[in-house]
Amino acid sequence: MARTKIILKILFSLCVWSFVIIGLFKMHGSNIVPQEYASVPLSGRILLQKDMLRFMETPSTTTDRFDPSEILVDNRTAMDDEQLVRDVESRIPSLPIAYWSKNKNFLQQKSSNCAKYPSIFELEFNNIYWQTMRTTNGTFQLFGAYYDIRKNSLLGPTVRILGMIDRIEPKVKTFCQFWFDGQKEPFIVKTYEYKYIWYNKWGNYKQGIYQPYLIACQIPKPFHGVVPSSVSMVEKQCDTATNNLRVIYNRPPDDHKKGFAVCVKGLDFLYDDLSVRFIEWIEMLNILGADKIYFYNLQVHPNISKVLQHYEQEGKVHVSPLTLPGGQPNVPGFQHLYLTKKTNHKRQNEVIPYNDCLYKNLYLYDYIALLDVDEVIMPKGNFVLWSELMTKVIPESLKFRPEGYHSYNFRNVYFLDDQQHEHGWHKGIPKYMHMLQHVHRAKNYTKPNQYVKCFHNPERVLTLHNHFPLACLGGVCKSYPVDTEDAHLQHYRADCVNTLKKSCEEYREHSVEDKTIWKYKDELVRRTLKTLETLGFFRRNSGNSFGSGYGSTTHSTER
Repeated sequence: MARTKIILKILFSLCVWSFVIIGLFKMHGSNIVPQEYASVPLSGRILLQKDMLRFMETPSTTTDRFDPSEILVDNRTAMDDEQLVRDVESRIPSLPIAYWSKNKNFLQQKSSNCAKYPSIFELEFNNIYWQTMRTTNGTFQLFGAYYDIRKNSLLGPTVRILGMIDRIEPKVKTFCQFWFDGQKEPFIVKTYEYKYIWYNKWGNYKQGIYQPYLIACQIPKPFHGVVPSSVSMVEKQCDTATNNLRVIYNRPPDDHKKGFAVCVKGLDFLYDDLSVRFIEWIEMLNILGADKIYFYNLQVHPNISKVLQHYEQEGKVHVSPLTLPGGQPNVPGFQHLYLTKKTNHKRQNEVIPYNDCLYKNLYLYDYIALLDVDEVIMPKGNFVLWSELMTKVIPESLKFRPEGYHSYNFRNVYFLDDQQHEHGWHKGIPKYMHMLQHVHRAKNYTKPNQYVKCFHNPERVLTLHNHFPLACLGGVCKSYPVDTEDAHLQHYRADCVNTLKKSCEEYREHSVEDKTIWKYKDELVRRTLKTLETLGFFRRNSGNSFGSGYGSTTHSTER
């Protein structure tokens, strides 16, 4: 028995070792594990082999299960040159790319004149939307050029160029090269003037800091009645320019003006989601009679972008991207910090979009207003629309100045946040509708001509500042103060502006209820709710899209 047990143990050991040796040979000779994994330990290779075997048994998903046409990518055909030209022109309105594309072969032919038409590929761009001219005494950053044939202008037909120069009272002599359709050579004239769009007492009156200017070049008599295709500025008249601006001349097809345009300075709300406030404000202005709102966009929150895109598709607003010229920062976040700390630089930069908006709309509207998104020119009494208000204001103003006024200004009054918070929320009005909820204001207005906003007559103003015209056609600017019984400027703020900090407590302590805006309540709520619903701002986890009562509704944000 003992011998039998020994024999069985030997046989069992031989069997075990045989299986081990066979397994080692199989693993060594297998092609499943690639050569690069030969250094992996045996236990690791066994796991790897199992993993790769499972992968090899998996059927192909790319060809067997899914149709490539189901992949959601942009499958449009590539743009041809004509489409590219239209696309670039929409992105950079000041670039005469359509004219250049149409005439480039003709313009490249040799001519007897000294100046050559600059190729768009040889222009010196700065921060996308600006073009540069360097001179022996200062650098010019040019933003736009506009055709001015207003009857009140003493210069006659003129091209006005908007830009910034790093000089105060620039002395350098420059020339304008006018390029007319069908002409191989430019018509060259001396620059007539540099109109400063700032007061030196406001600060930043230093050499080396970019200052806002409106530059004028008169169109020669042989070309009166002809709009130049583009204009270039040079220091020496025979120079080939490093800039070339399309001359903008917008007129309605039937020469019939609309009523009111609103211009909004460069938006700087990168971190503040004011999307719902924007909706209420845009709808309010539309109700009052604003035909279109022109926004300039520096940096905004994605939700604000969504709101602006929606209204742009509806034709109610127009959004122009904007940058700061020269060495000023345009990186998101850093730009916001710069504008917050460099207040005078911020104010000087704001002048550019305001005046660009004016000159692009010279012939399109009866009135142009420069407003911030926390301001509303509010008709009072029985007046509902801005147009109704002005039917009273104009005849009354003519009693004082028969030749008329350049602008009509509205006194500023504060609707401060904490004034309303002391009184609680109003039932039946959504809590997120800021203006409708805030119906307590300061009893006293700010002083006359301080922090006012205006309806400007574009036929008569030359340059605009945030609050009033800086220069006008036909002499000194005259602004008519609209009676506060008829209308005023409702200014919704958390606090007064810095220059009024001392008197702000007085505004807070002496407040009155003012529900003038409630005459628009039903329509404004209806329009705002409709837009919020369309854009998907309401939560969907409740049966009612608008929540249980207006006051309890919240909106979701996209971050």
